[in-house]
Amino acid sequence: MKFQVNRDVFSDAVSFAVRLLPQRTTLPILSGVLLRAENGTVTLSSFDYEVSAQTSITADVESDGTVLVSGRLLADIASRLPNAPVEFSLDDNKVAVRCGSARFALSLMPVEEYPSLPVIDGDSGLLPGEAFSDAVSQVAVAASRDDVTPVITGVQLETSGTSLSLVATDRYRVAVRGIDWESTGTSDGTTALVPARTLSETAKIFAHSTQITVTIVSGGDRELIAFSADNKTVTSLLIKGNFPPVKRLFPESPENYAVMNTAELIEATRRVALVLERDAALRYSFSEDGLTLEAIGSENAQAQETIDAHLSGESTVVSLKPQFLIDGLSAVHSEFVRISFTKTDNPGKPGPVLITSQTSKDQAGSDSYRYLLQPNLLLR
Repeated sequence: MKFQVNRDVFSDAVSFAVRLLPQRTTLPILSGVLLRAENGTVTLSSFDYEVSAQTSITADVESDGTVLVSGRLLADIASRLPNAPVEFSLDDNKVAVRCGSARFALSLMPVEEYPSLPVIDGDSGLLPGEAFSDAVSQVAVAASRDDVTPVITGVQLETSGTSLSLVATDRYRVAVRGIDWESTGTSDGTTALVPARTLSETAKIFAHSTQITVTIVSGGDRELIAFSADNKTVTSLLIKGNFPPVKRLFPESPENYAVMNTAELIEATRRVALVLERDAALRYSFSEDGLTLEAIGSENAQAQETIDAHLSGESTVVSLKPQFLIDGLSAVHSEFVRISFTKTDNPGKPGPVLITSQTSKDQAGSDSYRYLLQPNLLLR
């Protein structure tokens, strides 16, 4: 094997190939990046049995070949090479990397022990890259980080007609967002439960892509999803299990709500929460006079702040975990936010609060993002 390639192109390709590799693995072979040079193209691949990444770049290939080297080490080297063409060759059972006056020799890993990448064959659709990235960032924050219940550590993708819905929950909150979807397969609707961390990284990778091809491979022992754009492909195993039907928890059109400036509410929450002990909640009192935030920390630390709020309906008091609230507010891409209040059959127990965007004090937002947060308790 021997080829020459542009430094920036090579560095970008290596960085992509190792991005989803685990930091630690019990099988050293899975920490490698496979490079295959042939017909003027170099293909870089990584795979750890759960997630794979593959990209192809144009290169001046002098001789074909395939090698497997340490992914993280190659990425570190590629990111620090001088501004010159990169020469990559196989010399005496070592991989030689030359760039300007810099020289590196890397040990080979056994190619024959490396697993075959997943085969992509299933129903497909097209997504706009920027909208997809934005939607994932809004929804994935609500996914559980507790591996005890794997089914809620993922984001549920649901295709229907011309739209794709993303849903995530950790039992304390639910986030939902819909975006455009153009089906290119035979199925009218399908679902895929994707690990939230993998989906978040994938969305960042393809954030600037005009269009992403999504392929869902269902049936068999290894159900997976593939995302492809700009000569790059990422695949991920799907989480098995039934995602809870949390979308039915959203209220139709709550009449009791308050509208506030989003940034003001976030900053006030952060300030007042400074005196709280870990996992404690803030008390939010909504009235015609505005919104009052109160925190009772230790005996020597309390805090209170009032901000402007336009209330529609009756005065309401709820207790919310500040970080959970900030997560929902940060995903609202509008100057104002609407917090709607729901009720339960028990007068002493509040229903979840619904967070949505608000274009102005008097006009609701037009996007489909919704964030449902369960209060801790009702305080009066």
